Amino acid sequence: MAGTAVLGRLTWQVGTVTALREETSTARTIVVGLPQWPGHLAGQHVDVRLTADDGYSAQRSYSIASAPANGNLELTVQRLPDGEVSPYLAQVLEVGYPLELRGPIGGWFLWDPAGTEPVLLVAGGSGIVPLMAMIRTRAASGNRAPFRLVYSIRSPDTALYTDELAVREHSGDGLTVNYLYTRATPPGWPVPAGRINAGVLAEEGWPPDSRPAVFVCGPTGFVEAVADLLVSAGHDSRVIKTERFGPSGGQ
Repeated sequence: MAGTAVLGRLTWQVGTVTALREETSTARTIVVGLPQWPGHLAGQHVDVRLTADDGYSAQRSYSIASAPANGNLELTVQRLPDGEVSPYLAQVLEVGYPLELRGPIGGWFLWDPAGTEPVLLVAGGSGIVPLMAMIRTRAASGNRAPFRLVYSIRSPDTALYTDELAVREHSGDGLTVNYLYTRATPPGWPVPAGRINAGVLAEEGWPPDSRPAVFVCGPTGFVEAVADLLVSAGHDSRVIKTERFGPSGGQ
């Protein structure tokens, strides 16, 4: 039975786009209805495959943005100017179009909603997507483990899910959101633009003696820098889970 379940996750199936939400000028959320969806866990991803009329195909992996209890499969795709797949998904795809994918995939970068330890989420750019699935899963499950999100972005107009994050933070259920801008800040922002550093993580994150679960997602250089900073600050490397993307996996 277990082998059958794994085989099912690795089988391509064609879903239908049921809704689209524009998140920023270069990113959108795609809601997909699937004939057979086994469900997923917070932090997993799917493979998406596009096939041209001449038979040429390209596939890329995209993190799942929705909570398992949502009942839908949601992917948030950031368009890359030189990408093969993301420009179609972020600009051409329309409601009612078919979309071929397989999954869910991934058994390491996962948050268990039964956990009670504090959680530190560190996102760089579109690395927020699987972490947002964790935030949504926490809310849907009624879990009240303290969550802190440190979200590094280039400028305010590149941030994903800002309205939803504001609502969730202000609900008072233990979620804290801290933005770090690397190139341009909002008017009147008290902190100059700059890269993430040990001071930011120490001030906005959980101290090592809190023994938090840590999830870091973003471009390869960002993830490696954050992981090194956390280990240098005394965090146990065994509880730091990372997921990264880079030019070699261009979307």
